[in-house]
Amino acid sequence: MKISNKAGLARLLRAKQRILIVTHWSPDGDAMGSSLGLYNYLKKKGHAVTVVTPNDYPEFLHWMKGHKQVINHQQQSDKAARAVKNASLIFCLDFNDLKRISELGVLVSANPAPKVMIDHHPQPADFAQFSLHSVSASSTCELIWEFIRQLGDVKLIDAHIASCLYTGIMTDTGSFRFPSAGAQTHRIIASLIEAGAKNAEIHTAVYDDNTEDRLRLLGYALSEKLKVSHEFRTAWITLSAAEQERFRYRKGDTEGLVNYCLSIRGIRFAAFFAERDGTVKASFRSRGSFDVNQFAREHFSGGGHRNAAGGSSELDMASSVKKFTALLPRYKQQLEKP
Repeated sequence: MKISNKAGLARLLRAKQRILIVTHWSPDGDAMGSSLGLYNYLKKKGHAVTVVTPNDYPEFLHWMKGHKQVINHQQQSDKAARAVKNASLIFCLDFNDLKRISELGVLVSANPAPKVMIDHHPQPADFAQFSLHSVSASSTCELIWEFIRQLGDVKLIDAHIASCLYTGIMTDTGSFRFPSAGAQTHRIIASLIEAGAKNAEIHTAVYDDNTEDRLRLLGYALSEKLKVSHEFRTAWITLSAAEQERFRYRKGDTEGLVNYCLSIRGIRFAAFFAERDGTVKASFRSRGSFDVNQFAREHFSGGGHRNAAGGSSELDMASSVKKFTALLPRYKQQLEKP
């Protein structure tokens, strides 16, 4: 994988730029790890850098250096709009279509400044003048490391940058258990630890700092809301807005919940549906050859990776789940394949 038009981008970066970094809606560990990792790197290079997110992200990611400077477009729309308008160079991380960032995407599109896309999702849209894209990469954080390497600046990766990048690779690979975490991924991880990333501390900060409410919500979801169809090798969980409010839901409290469905013996397709912001948000996971990216694109206005994707539904919860379960017979043969 190579940076497209690397020479042109390197020329731009030799001059001081007003750089904007944006990432996808409901940022996860890879989105924020890549954004803040790149933020800290570009700051060391002397650029003026601003990170804007479409909305908030989980508290268990707030420890990364640069968090306090992040602008939340949903809560600070005027400040975010000014940051987008003033940018002379825009980095788009962990998404590959401006539609993925809704209103923020409209603002980014309106700015004629060059765009740089760094992403690992399939089927990228053609909106960026520069890109580093690979669906075989474990994460966008891995690509940020590769971006820095290709610019000849690995020596600039300090403990803060390394910790951000380690976080994104760790979370997007399921703590290195997914097939995407190959030999090169582990070599990069080793270099990040050598640069100062404290792997045990990062894992604790992300996975072992739960509120009591979050654990009670998890217990309720698994004991009361888990549905399993062995016929279609599928399991799913639903949570209404009222149920989330009952357990004082906070951003990130349902992170990874869908993976519990997929951990059931014999299950190849897992889904999680939650009422959020007046719509039903969906997360899909799969094992083997079943393509949830295509499933989400065709039926739930979403997308992602072959084995991990997301989407949404404008129907109410009952109708969304009814739609989902009605689709399962169509995919029965595919779900029986390894």
